[in-house]
Amino acid sequence: MSLQQIVSETVTGLGYDLVEIERSAGGLLRITIDLPWRADVQDEQFVTVEDCEKVTRQLQFALEVDGVDYQRLEVSSPGIDRPLRHEQDFQRFAGQLIDLTLKAPIGDAAVGLVHANRKKFRGMLERNADNTGWQIVWSDEPAPKPGQRVSRKRTPPPQQVLGFALDELREARLAPVVDFKGRKPRGSA
Repeated sequence: MSLQQIVSETVTGLGYDLVEIERSAGGLLRITIDLPWRADVQDEQFVTVEDCEKVTRQLQFALEVDGVDYQRLEVSSPGIDRPLRHEQDFQRFAGQLIDLTLKAPIGDAAVGLVHANRKKFRGMLERNADNTGWQIVWSDEPAPKPGQRVSRKRTPPPQQVLGFALDELREARLAPVVDFKGRKPRGSA
């Protein structure tokens, strides 16, 4: 059995989702888990230390039985900058601030103020107008500094929109929003 199969079967058997498996130098095996997400449940649950401990203990037994070579096992939650890989991840975090990196520059699709060689974007994740794909909405204006007065007469810069397909992405992650009060609920500014 491959490492991917062993870890996947063990993690899903315990009722968790496998987010990522990473092997690092020095024999580190890093496993990232998450609780299953359902669209009909409003109160989101998060991975606890006890969850990580439970998965670690079970994985230690499973990896030892199959003779997988590793020096150190680390099981953790996805964190505040979690990767978005599957359609379900995009559905779950629609309306959130994300960092997006394309595999190739946008090229001829560049419209308006967007440079044709640009591959990295930070903005709000949304469904596109016909509800068949995804788009990111952003403004390149820097955020005002704390205490800075902003004139009410000033016109805001235009919002820019870029539609994308999941196979065009090199990487997508939640943008770390650290305000020490947690992420704001969806729909709040």
